[in-house]
Amino acid sequence: MQVNRRQFLSTLTAGSAALVLGNIGFPDKVYATESVILPKLPYPGDALAPYISAQTISFHYGKHHQGYVDKLNKLLSQSDLVGASLETIIKAPTGPDKVDIFHNAAQVWNHNFYWLSLRPKGGGKPEGELAKLIEVSFGSVEALKEELKKAALTQFGSGWAWLVQEGEKLKVWQTDNADTPLTKGVTPLLNIDVWEHAYYLDYQNQRVDYVNAVLEHLVNWEFAAKNLKI
Repeated sequence: MQVNRRQFLSTLTAGSAALVLGNIGFPDKVYATESVILPKLPYPGDALAPYISAQTISFHYGKHHQGYVDKLNKLLSQSDLVGASLETIIKAPTGPDKVDIFHNAAQVWNHNFYWLSLRPKGGGKPEGELAKLIEVSFGSVEALKEELKKAALTQFGSGWAWLVQEGEKLKVWQTDNADTPLTKGVTPLLNIDVWEHAYYLDYQNQRVDYVNAVLEHLVNWEFAAKNLKI
């Protein structure tokens, strides 16, 4: 089942509290509690199977992603960033007292973006302006996929592979741990999580099989196209 991004991004409420939407559309502030919240998945927990199992989703989304949200809210309660939007928190000056806040906020944002970068019955080929920019930037969709695969597989330890837009060209980036291109002056289009918790229950140490499955069967080109700045 493909969920319309607009429908997904308009669903979360908390009592009568008003929600403020971040740039990628996730509710990241509830005025009643002034907390960052965990957005609902844009598909059922078993919808990415057999490529990503419901068990992996339950741990990755329900434990790891939720854990970043919970830790961030605890840290924010003791800072001057209480009530700020998620993107404001990430882009705030990072002194010694805010390093943990940045790490957890960036991981919340990166994961929010990751779930939208995937969709059931994904893969295939992008269309329209995205396809044209891929052709200009990489030569072909297959060449782009090889670049994304290389970035995901050569990322040492935990981190992320990204497709980003920089001006009129597209590029493939790697980021370590919780780092995010959101702070680098480029436009993220989609990402692939290569922390072990993203794939280990399904693929053990075979990161390559997980990355291939994402690129061939789950990648959400429509989401990437909607993030383009043209």
